[in-house]
Amino acid sequence: MLAVTANYDITWEKLPDDFVLDNEPVDNINQPSLAAALTESLESAKKLSPNALTTTNYGICATLNQKMVVKAPDWGYVPSIRVPREEVKRSYTPRLQGDIPLVVMEFLSDTERGEYSNKPTYPPGKWFFYERILEVPNYVIFEPDSGEIEFYQLNDSGLYQLQEPDADNRYWIAQMSLFLGVWQETRENRIGNWLRWWDEDGQLLLWGVERAERLAAQLRAAGIEPEI
Repeated sequence: MLAVTANYDITWEKLPDDFVLDNEPVDNINQPSLAAALTESLESAKKLSPNALTTTNYGICATLNQKMVVKAPDWGYVPSIRVPREEVKRSYTPRLQGDIPLVVMEFLSDTERGEYSNKPTYPPGKWFFYERILEVPNYVIFEPDSGEIEFYQLNDSGLYQLQEPDADNRYWIAQMSLFLGVWQETRENRIGNWLRWWDEDGQLLLWGVERAERLAAQLRAAGIEPEI
């Protein structure tokens, strides 16, 4: 499949089997936990369809001017893939294998990782890749230590525009019918800021342990001691 953006030819091709992916470890111990928490609450609330794909430091591909580009956001959400899951084990190519990601997220760390890079030449920067090549409608940059969110959405000109939070300090993602915000909590022995989901009625999407604790409290209130 072929698209043209300005002077750039974009094709959607499967990652070659002999393509060497970057195997460097993540540079922040919190990144895997933050990503897993986002996915878990979606699964627990049955907000993931059978064909949905969530990614964590996982290659998303496009070919720019006949050169393969692979970027691995810290977390991403694809509403539907159209190929068997075994075909997207190493990487995912939008349009060819399924939908464009609705959301990509980057978690800031002490190491400069180029989340704001608008570099158009090969290899393109992350910002340019998400905005101009993939055209991901929602881009989130999260600073875990401070809990600050930068939430960008594509405007009518196809460029990212910084959004303001609502009165509850949350951001509405219409394509998912969910709000995204920050919650201070302890999880996996980490005390700090977590990205959380709320539904359109303002109800927090719970993690599995929170659901279990709530059920146990309900049983105790009914005079039933839950089994541990």
